[in-house]
Amino acid sequence: MTLQQLAYFVAVADVRSFTRAAELVGVAQPTLSRQLRALEDELGAPLVDRGGRNGPVLTPAGEAVLPLARRMLADADTARTAVAEIVGLRGGRVRVGATPSLCIGVLADVLRVFHTQRPGISLELVEDGSPPLVRTLTRGELDIALVIVPPGGVDPALHITPLLRERLSVASPAAQPAPSGRGSLTVRELSRRQLVVPRQGYDLREVVQRAFADAEVTPRYAVQGGEMDAVLRLVEAGTGVAVVPDLVFAGRPRLRRTVLTPALYRTVALARRADLTPTHAVRAFRETLLSFLAELSAGNGLPGDVQVLHRPDH
Repeated sequence: MTLQQLAYFVAVADVRSFTRAAELVGVAQPTLSRQLRALEDELGAPLVDRGGRNGPVLTPAGEAVLPLARRMLADADTARTAVAEIVGLRGGRVRVGATPSLCIGVLADVLRVFHTQRPGISLELVEDGSPPLVRTLTRGELDIALVIVPPGGVDPALHITPLLRERLSVASPAAQPAPSGRGSLTVRELSRRQLVVPRQGYDLREVVQRAFADAEVTPRYAVQGGEMDAVLRLVEAGTGVAVVPDLVFAGRPRLRRTVLTPALYRTVALARRADLTPTHAVRAFRETLLSFLAELSAGNGLPGDVQVLHRPDH
């Protein structure tokens, strides 16, 4: 079994065509087919059903092997990157994942600082909800990710560093009267307001819906769906109010913050695969992120109720 054979198999699984898979990996189709057959012979079972009406289809054995093949290829790529850094062939690469609210609230500045400090390191950003980011991390397709820690904890295959504890507050248009004269809202009072919520898959949406269920009230939705930036723009335009993390209020003068009572909090953590040693580039990114958050905290640059949970190692 070779990495090349695994790469050919993954290509066929991804595009469901031997011809397009061969083009993708840059070999002739007979070569790809021959190598895939050799892999199947070694494993003792066919991985691809070649008789499908709509192209190649993975067999049960192929479905079982596919995630393992992806992980092996990702591990090999990580090893090549680490060695290249050590011998000075290139600056390295960091594949970063983050939830949309964190991309808006803190990560954009961290990426800017890191790129300025280390322009030779390639940065790749994936923006998604925490559950998809965790799955991508465990497959080895990300090096590190900022995720929200769920009530039951994260996947044990991951090593996490808690970063922030932040409050969730109600965002409303600054140009309109405050939603409450006393500066706070209960969930029951919030249920009487028109609400803007992000799309399915956002941890934030699930937390808010759970809060309404616990209070035994039904929310009134003005708009459902969209990414975090769209939610904030809809609130600024006066479409409704939204429950958002305190970090997103930074640099948004058109938003008014009103706290929820009782308070809702969430924990942001930095996650990576526990079985992989981080590369020099990934360690450098981690230190830049921790230093940036520490400086914000020391200078009172964090909006609302946000607490830094971890400090730089140096």
